[in-house]
Amino acid sequence: MSLELLLATANPAKAAEMARLLGGLPLTLRTRADFPGLPDVDEDAATFVGNAIKKARALADATGLMALADDSGLCVDALGGAPGVWSARYAGPGCTDADNNARLLGALEGTPDAARTAHFVCVVAIARPGVAPVTFEGTCEGLIAPKAAGTAGFGYDPLFLIPEAGRTFAQMTADEKARISHRARAFAQARAWLARQLEPDR
Repeated sequence: MSLELLLATANPAKAAEMARLLGGLPLTLRTRADFPGLPDVDEDAATFVGNAIKKARALADATGLMALADDSGLCVDALGGAPGVWSARYAGPGCTDADNNARLLGALEGTPDAARTAHFVCVVAIARPGVAPVTFEGTCEGLIAPKAAGTAGFGYDPLFLIPEAGRTFAQMTADEKARISHRARAFAQARAWLARQLEPDR
């Protein structure tokens, strides 16, 4: 048995990471690029769960396919949980990853290392037309480094330091990151759910 699954992201780096995390399952992965004219989804929910469900449900309804969406972000304790659900737009409309990283470093200027604790959150939602969506959540604890380090990954990866590893996400290989990241933990649960849907008696 095989399933066709639409990855509801327009970010090529994120789509590639999703595909790696779902590798080995008998899935036919599609992306938004396969469906020109799909509606943009306004990520205006107050929570990661709300945004993930909204994206997955909109694309499932628009295409008739099972759709997987994630909403993820960085929550910094010293900033009261910001940037949170605004992580991708922290520096304003049309901002780049570099813009967001610069704003974060500016917001934390003068903050002692011990107080720069943060965690990444990832919520994965899987929706099918006419069926209640399912969600899975993963988190990863770390610190915000005083300056960017590394060239791999995307988003806040150059600033997110894993203390026990002594490296940022952007200094890790894709396999190293996939063992510990918030997205890897959420996708491990989603992967197990998808595997059950692929069982012959379903």
